[in-house]
Amino acid sequence: MKQVLRIDSSVFAEAGVSSQLANQMQQKLLSTYPQLKVVNRSFAADPVRHLDGAHLGALMTPAEERSEQQQQAVAYSDELIAEVRDADAIILTAPMYNFQVPSMLKAWFDHLARAGETFQYTDNGPVGLLRDKPVYVITTRGGVHRDQPSDTIESFVKTMLGFLGLTQVTMIFAEGLSMGDDARSAAISAAEKQIAAIAIH
Repeated sequence: MKQVLRIDSSVFAEAGVSSQLANQMQQKLLSTYPQLKVVNRSFAADPVRHLDGAHLGALMTPAEERSEQQQQAVAYSDELIAEVRDADAIILTAPMYNFQVPSMLKAWFDHLARAGETFQYTDNGPVGLLRDKPVYVITTRGGVHRDQPSDTIESFVKTMLGFLGLTQVTMIFAEGLSMGDDARSAAISAAEKQIAAIAIH
């Protein structure tokens, strides 16, 4: 393992519990691979651009016919894809906001999902084109939702990652963070134990 991509999607940046747990996951990887290069993308510091008609139009325009503005739009998506492609592992934070991932995390996935680049359709359905690698997903919630209909995050994230070819997904949960100090401490401690128990290869 030479390079890890860390995606922090919390609007609270380093103050977010998901970011703090991502620090611990990052240190765990570094303890095994001390020379590991960490590429960090924080959405709080560098917001992901949501797709619009102009951006989609740029993607659908042949490369040789794109305007300078369209070339810049496509280059941005290319950069996000390259970060995933070059990584040997990914740390992905996915706090729950109103029963879903942050909108910029959804936008990040929208940039990654490119036909012919990261997936292709076949007679047997879609096939992901990205090299598979471990993805450590840290999801934090104010309430308790795991294994309940209200938890749409795990299925969404796993579906999107699998669509791109990334199937080695480890979910790390910290729930009940808004249910009092004791519940918050217990949730963080439980997540820390999940991280400590992960086997790094």
